[in-house]
Amino acid sequence: MGRKVLVLNQDYSALTICSIPKAFLLVYLKKADLVSESANEQLRTISKSFPMPSVIRLHRYVYLPYKGIMLSRQNIFKRDSGRCQYCGATEDLTLDHVIPKSRGGKTSWDNLTTACKRCNSKKGDLTPEEAKMPLKVKPYKPSFVMFLRDFSGTVEESWIPFVSGKKEKTGDLASDLATN
Repeated sequence: MGRKVLVLNQDYSALTICSIPKAFLLVYLKKADLVSESANEQLRTISKSFPMPSVIRLHRYVYLPYKGIMLSRQNIFKRDSGRCQYCGATEDLTLDHVIPKSRGGKTSWDNLTTACKRCNSKKGDLTPEEAKMPLKVKPYKPSFVMFLRDFSGTVEESWIPFVSGKKEKTGDLASDLATN
């Protein structure tokens, strides 16, 4: 049961991801509705079986003043797909300040990138241009929905209408609310 469940706020906006047992408990205690279930799996007890949740929606709106992604080593690695942004290596990874700290570079999403130890050492106290080491992808700060969609591991098919970020009207109230 390593799979995850997408948790939607009362307005169908993506809120977070939780474990299947936590999602089941929220539905069972009537704190959330089951929006989508797994087509071919169920949760079983000795005498009953229940649908395996894939997407749930909370009954009460949860106000989050800040829905950003925490800047951390692991999240930078996730954003960069666990690859050195200079050579593409996947081993001996570390973080590199694109504009070195000694030159006023900040520790921020836009200035940190994944680098292998060899490239980080080779680049040293230079900018990528000065070291003639162009970045494969320019560093950026992922949005909350982008992080849920792209960096949470796997994305279930049933999550797509809620984390796709598309602005198309489908005629389905739940989908339309999720994308606006």
